[in-house]
Amino acid sequence: MKKTITIFTVILCSFYTIQAQEFETGTNVITANIGLGGNFGSFITSSQGLGYGIGYERGIWDAGPGVVSLGGYIGTKTLRNNSLLFESKWNYTIIGVRGAYHYTGLNVENLDVYGGLMLSYNILSFNGEGIGTNFNNRPAATGFVGARWYFTESLAGSAEAGYGVAFLSLGISFRF
Repeated sequence: MKKTITIFTVILCSFYTIQAQEFETGTNVITANIGLGGNFGSFITSSQGLGYGIGYERGIWDAGPGVVSLGGYIGTKTLRNNSLLFESKWNYTIIGVRGAYHYTGLNVENLDVYGGLMLSYNILSFNGEGIGTNFNNRPAATGFVGARWYFTESLAGSAEAGYGVAFLSLGISFRF
């Protein structure tokens, strides 16, 4: 029994010493993504385009078993309605400031998992007829969770879920 506890303790301690830090204070990441779905109200649309976004973040400070990052985001998405009565097009642009917590307590090399909040300004432009154009640009707050898997020292595939320009986004990230 004593031998089993000693072996277990050595294995557990070795996990903590070989833990990879995929996101640290001072890390910079740029992510470009394509997204599906979106939180755009209850407009009747016959087609919904993909959402496109680009973001930047920098690791600012250590916080427990993780790192807090701050950065910015811009995204856009188009919805169209081509009915017999009218044609219309809505263009959404989201400009935001994001903060995230990157959990570094997992013992998985090449993996960066995070969650956070974004404060944004949502800009709506409308072209068409048949529906009034009384739409308001507005501030918003959204939440998100995501992960990055690094294939090389600086290149990763990314996936993110949350409310913003899309419900689910996939993309590539560049760390420098």
